[in-house]
Amino acid sequence: MRISARTFLLLATAAALPGMASADPWTRLYAERTAAYQLPAPLAAESAALTHGTASEAPPAAEPAPPAAAPAAEAAPPAQTPVTAPVEAAAPAPAAKPVEKAAIPADFMQQANEPVLPHSWEKSDRADPRIARLQILLDRANISPGVIDGRTGRNLSKAVAALQNMYGLPSTGRLGPDVDDILGRFGATPVFVPYVITQADVDGPFVPVMPKDYGEMAKLDRLAYRGPTEELAERFHMDEAFLRRLNPDIDFNTPGSVIIVADVGPNATAKVAHLVADQQARQLIGYDAAWNVVVAYPATIGSTDMPSPTGIHAVKAIAVDPVYWYRPKVNFQQGNNTKSLKLAPGPNNPVGAVWIGLDKPTYGIHGSPEPSKIDKTNSHGCLRLTNWDAKELARLVKPGVDVEFIDPTPTASVAAAHATAAPAAMAEASQPAAMPPPLAQ
Repeated sequence: MRISARTFLLLATAAALPGMASADPWTRLYAERTAAYQLPAPLAAESAALTHGTASEAPPAAEPAPPAAAPAAEAAPPAQTPVTAPVEAAAPAPAAKPVEKAAIPADFMQQANEPVLPHSWEKSDRADPRIARLQILLDRANISPGVIDGRTGRNLSKAVAALQNMYGLPSTGRLGPDVDDILGRFGATPVFVPYVITQADVDGPFVPVMPKDYGEMAKLDRLAYRGPTEELAERFHMDEAFLRRLNPDIDFNTPGSVIIVADVGPNATAKVAHLVADQQARQLIGYDAAWNVVVAYPATIGSTDMPSPTGIHAVKAIAVDPVYWYRPKVNFQQGNNTKSLKLAPGPNNPVGAVWIGLDKPTYGIHGSPEPSKIDKTNSHGCLRLTNWDAKELARLVKPGVDVEFIDPTPTASVAAAHATAAPAAMAEASQPAAMPPPLAQ
């Protein structure tokens, strides 16, 4: 998006002063999108730092106080162990998604940046700025709503329930003053901010047309993003079509273009000691050692034909950017592929950007090449998250963390039920376990 330096400075002022969030610059942004300008280097660096948990992340502002029983934040992530393992498959990413026809009003960001949250769930085919604000503030509170798209749905209502659980309230999933009070402390800065596309954002490598057949995918050196739009959408936890609609007529391949993105804040840092996978709600909840909720993620958990594990298991190994081993004789057959295949790493790998293996062979928690379909489709038995949620979780867990699959989760009483029930077997799995060797080709 090309805007004038004057408008950008107005936007920067609005971002710095919450009271100006509803001011005219957010509307003027659209009126001036065709004006060319050269962004000053300091502003470009500041904009480039608006990422969630990446190496370029700027030092975050002081975070709101967590629940009373929450532990102190731990900043150092555990060491990651490379892994190559035969695991379950998610559907590969489709070709470039078409931009939705419904236009977003010019004052959408202005409304979203005003300190007002919705008080009811109203279904609509159009993105709602209040819903978008709710989604982003939940993300800042370490309760993932899934993709940010400005629309209501199951993932959003169960995120509200998890937030209430985190703060010791009845997990009703209903909007109201209690939710407003909690999220108000996360809304001191605008939820939508400008971002300058950099040369690194457009350099790739990319795979513009991702094949669906595993045999064709196995020929690629990397299952990379399809383009900068998909990469930026995932970085800012946004639905790709929604990102395009927020920034119409923008060439995402042009460095220096200014786009509007969600500011979802820094990654969670409180370490996870217990994971509970609610197979009915399709949600993964992370607890600290004292059974306080510290994170929650929407998840796709198994299917009727290929259910997820039952009972209590343990994290066995963690890998970022894993290789995927396709084994038709062990798991399932995809198309006409009857032989084992090695699929390269990448965000469009069938298991996405992260693999967190469990002590039950071939089962694990992993990312997805299709974040908008989390909790809207089935998996082959594993627990599937968005790539960004899986990346965050990989930094919060370590081998030996227990993972319990239950149906349903007793939201308010789960802590009491588990406080004295940690199995001894989990304590024994304190070191990363070696995964099976690669299959012979």
